[in-house]
Amino acid sequence: MTRLKITNMRFINNRFFLFLAFAFLGLNLAVAQEIIPEKVKDSVKPAVTIPAGGKLKVDGVVAVIGDFVVLDSDIDLTYKELQAQNIPIAEVTRCELLGKLMEDKLYAHQAIQDSIIVSDADVNETMNRQIDYFVENLGSPEKMVAYFKKKNLETFKAELFEMIKNQKLTEQMQKKIIDEVEITPEEVRQFYAKFTKEDLPTFGAEMEMAQIVVKPEITQAEKQKVIDRLKQIKKEVEEGASFYSKAVLYTEDKASASSGGYIPVSRKAQLVKEFKDAAFSTDEGKISEPFETEYGFHIIYVEKIRGQELDVRHILMVPKVTPEALAKAKEKIEKIRAKIINKEITFADAARSESDDKETRNSGGLLMNPRTLETRFELTKMDPTLYNQVADIKDNAISDPIVEQDRLGTPSYKIFTVTNRYDEHPADYAKDYTKIKDLALKEKQIKTIAKWSAAKIKDTYVKVNGEYRDCKFANNWVKK
Repeated sequence: MTRLKITNMRFINNRFFLFLAFAFLGLNLAVAQEIIPEKVKDSVKPAVTIPAGGKLKVDGVVAVIGDFVVLDSDIDLTYKELQAQNIPIAEVTRCELLGKLMEDKLYAHQAIQDSIIVSDADVNETMNRQIDYFVENLGSPEKMVAYFKKKNLETFKAELFEMIKNQKLTEQMQKKIIDEVEITPEEVRQFYAKFTKEDLPTFGAEMEMAQIVVKPEITQAEKQKVIDRLKQIKKEVEEGASFYSKAVLYTEDKASASSGGYIPVSRKAQLVKEFKDAAFSTDEGKISEPFETEYGFHIIYVEKIRGQELDVRHILMVPKVTPEALAKAKEKIEKIRAKIINKEITFADAARSESDDKETRNSGGLLMNPRTLETRFELTKMDPTLYNQVADIKDNAISDPIVEQDRLGTPSYKIFTVTNRYDEHPADYAKDYTKIKDLALKEKQIKTIAKWSAAKIKDTYVKVNGEYRDCKFANNWVKK
């Protein structure tokens, strides 16, 4: 058995990892369909010749899967997107990329057959975020339209809407297949037993860390300023102004600003309780009174009620932190740090009694890795900002106070400590059971998807054209 080394929580070979990365590139890949790279690396052999000085648009249909098609230009654009994501492409062939594109179309086709529904509201929300991203990077809506070679913004939005909808159908179908896969302890044991001592996966260096957060106190006067401003906006809308326009101009929720503060709400939506309570207690066509959440103060406009689903627009405003309040927060966290250093209190006890971060306070300040839902963080996969904050902390030491702003720009002070370090090591069944279980589950998911694909290909109309019929696909697309 070839030695299998997992430094970054990987157990599959690099080529398959590339395809997993490609599968989740999402809309950046999908919307690039009409852009042909000016130059393709020597290692990439396009099926067509690109003139030395220009661009070439390729519209040839190379494959049909159910109701979907793949163009030759899609493959060129996929190479460009992979390069933009810094994913190595030297050993990736056009046949392999075509196979991956056909898999995505198969998922979307089957999602329609299975009556999987993607709401227009969900698509519009994603489309607005994507357009914001493009505009931010390209400079203006006009430059975005020109870059994608569309007639106007309306045409671009219409095509983008369909691409996003198909992408979401693909994601929902993939999720449906994977969600049905479970792994038993015996299967985990068998997975681990397959490896010899020399072939055991290797897990990278990790650390556990804890934090104490002190947030500046927001004065009642600052809160009242925001409440009064929201009440004024509410009054202006009730007198005829556009809530949409007010949200674009004034909301501090950047994620929803460009869509006029739009947020789809349902009972199952991952929203704070206060927001959902306000949404479901406001009548259709009405605007709520200002209310507070952990993010600030809101007013919401219930645009449409559809049973247990609501179309809601909101405006968020955040009370400002005064210089005096920020100085008091710094003074408080410095005193906490001094008590810990002087052994008057442990870091964990100080976190439980003094930290303002409710997510880590009860665990003694221990941070939870959002990727794995464990307390260990693999160094090579840590968020760069967090890594820079903790990388130089010595054992049993406490960092100096660090001022940090949240996504809404509100500052707070933090101190960190490293509670445990774990060197790179071969997988240990007892110590690394959770990670080994994840690897075993991923392997089973891959096998399940392969089995599902083989069955659906037999039952789906598939046609591969031209020279691509000679490709050696992983799946039986040519149905030989």
